[in-house]
Amino acid sequence: MTHQTRRRISALARRVPEGPASRLLAMIIGHLDLDAFFAAVEELEDPSLKTKPLVVGGDPHGRGVVATANYVARKFGIHSAMSCAEALRRCPQTVFVQARHSLYREYSQHVWETVRGVVPTVERTGLDEGYLDIGEVADTFLEARKIGEAVQTAVRAATSLTCALGISTSKVVAKIGSDHRKPGGLTVVPGGQEASFLAPFDVRRLPGVGPKAEERLVAAGVATIGALAALGDIELRNVLPGSVGRVLHDRARGIDPRGLEGQTQRISISVENTFERDLTDRAQLHAELRRMADRLAENLRETGRTGRTVSTKLRYSDFSIRTRSTSLRVGIDEAAKIGELACALLDRALSDRPGALRLVGVGVSGLTTHQQLALV
Repeated sequence: MTHQTRRRISALARRVPEGPASRLLAMIIGHLDLDAFFAAVEELEDPSLKTKPLVVGGDPHGRGVVATANYVARKFGIHSAMSCAEALRRCPQTVFVQARHSLYREYSQHVWETVRGVVPTVERTGLDEGYLDIGEVADTFLEARKIGEAVQTAVRAATSLTCALGISTSKVVAKIGSDHRKPGGLTVVPGGQEASFLAPFDVRRLPGVGPKAEERLVAAGVATIGALAALGDIELRNVLPGSVGRVLHDRARGIDPRGLEGQTQRISISVENTFERDLTDRAQLHAELRRMADRLAENLRETGRTGRTVSTKLRYSDFSIRTRSTSLRVGIDEAAKIGELACALLDRALSDRPGALRLVGVGVSGLTTHQQLALV
């Protein structure tokens, strides 16, 4: 497909009526990848780690493996999946911490709640990455860039975490784009420019190219994605026979028809407030939570829903986050009950870790409509 043909398709896609075919042509997909996520969370929890080589993983004196390394450690050649013993050998000053997955899930949940505030439809593929249906809120790639910038700004403001973002017409190009300018970069590849963007990258960077496929490609002199895209049908069958070869050949040219998958229904609602000054007064904090509970209850009643899980979020003066939640046997929509539970959760969190708070929030999840309840 020529550059001019791609441009014509991209332009026509904006003018055809809505429907499955037109939606596919008009896709604008983003891929978000949080920068060194586990390590970044540990740095927020302990800011003294920011200037030190840091590895989240196992015991460096045993058989531990690096889960994530911060960017200071990466300067020493330390990377994910490396043995912790090798990481220690490369940099004896490295600080090793055990992974705290429950803490990372709390941060991840907050990140994706924030992202959905800008782009409602997302497909999470992990705690730290996922795809965004940017075409849902942007009609052009110029608008898509602004949406991408808004997502990055919102995530940074809400969590103090940074993310890289790639935006293009397909998942495969968006994913490579997000990795292109890490950390914290934004790469936009408009329709018609996919193949030229992909061409210089090492063929192993193409999603779906595993060790065996890479070995066959390199043996055939195919070292870049562009070289794979340039293979003729006979050459392709000789190097990568079968459907896998055809899929990878398409991806190398930026062709990837996969849309977003997964749950798109809104499954939670939340309210939060950042204070002008950090608060420690328990009565003031309780009063703020009860005001939030009133707003949530009003929303639930207006939409005919109830929620089974109530959560309270706390952000401390050092920007670290704690979330506590409790689940009920039946859903509720009463402000007094939501407020009571939210206050109890706050007390529990402050008992575990006292300190001044710069933000509190209340959320309700496990949402069910009254109609659904009647059918049970």
